[in-house]
Amino acid sequence: MTDHGAPKPGDLLALAVATARAAADLVRERAAGVVEVAATKSSATDVVTEADRDTEALIRRLISRERPEDGFFGEEGASDGESTTGTSGVRWIVDPIDGTVNFLYGLPSYAVSIAAEYDGEIVAGAVVDVPRGTLYAAFRQPDGSVAAVKDGEPVGVRPPADLSQRLVATGFSYDAGLRRIQGEALVRLLPVVRDVRRIGSAALDICGVAEGTLDGYLEEGVHLWDHAAACLVAEGSGARWEATTGAGGRRFVLVAPAHGYDSLRKAAVQAGFLPVDSLPGVVPG
Repeated sequence: MTDHGAPKPGDLLALAVATARAAADLVRERAAGVVEVAATKSSATDVVTEADRDTEALIRRLISRERPEDGFFGEEGASDGESTTGTSGVRWIVDPIDGTVNFLYGLPSYAVSIAAEYDGEIVAGAVVDVPRGTLYAAFRQPDGSVAAVKDGEPVGVRPPADLSQRLVATGFSYDAGLRRIQGEALVRLLPVVRDVRRIGSAALDICGVAEGTLDGYLEEGVHLWDHAAACLVAEGSGARWEATTGAGGRRFVLVAPAHGYDSLRKAAVQAGFLPVDSLPGVVPG
């Protein structure tokens, strides 16, 4: 297959959605059986199941069948992810099961996440909340704006609220040293927000900001495959997001409604999630 000119984000989204739904069906099927750890990655608690591997293989197969000249960046391709370079300018960024520990324990918060990147920019993305079957989808329109939906209906962030009335989600690294930094920062953040949630899936946390069930999300130690699709959904919902370097030197992602973004970012700096002298800057994938 040879592509002529730039691909249409709507077409890429259609493929992302169809593939994510098929992948979610496989994950749901595996969840009904016995789920066992197949391997570990960065630590003994950073696990991979056979379902992760089989689901990523299915996603690769379905996408490659339609677009064999595209690149691929998936979590389970290698211990730190594997990126293949295609010739079309499109790269698919995939997390077959975001929230693997939840999946392993039978906790109903895990997702399939698929994003399409063209010429270095995320242009389409789909996230399926596997246990609920909810689909979040977004694509970049010709004017540069993003259209985002939840099960076909437009999504939008929560209305403005004082920082003390905001519900914020976060997560923790598998690295003990970084967990210590995160824990200490969390102690300082808790008194200035309504409360904090740790759901266990970055993609679902970010989609929660997009749909208005959360007021913000921040976490260090996430990867591009964790947030690529969900951040596009958030952008289309009226949220701002940033991927920069956190206090522990790893990728830090912050997502919040545009109207409350600056105040949450300031609180993140004051709490110690971000360096005091930090400036916005994207960390390459």
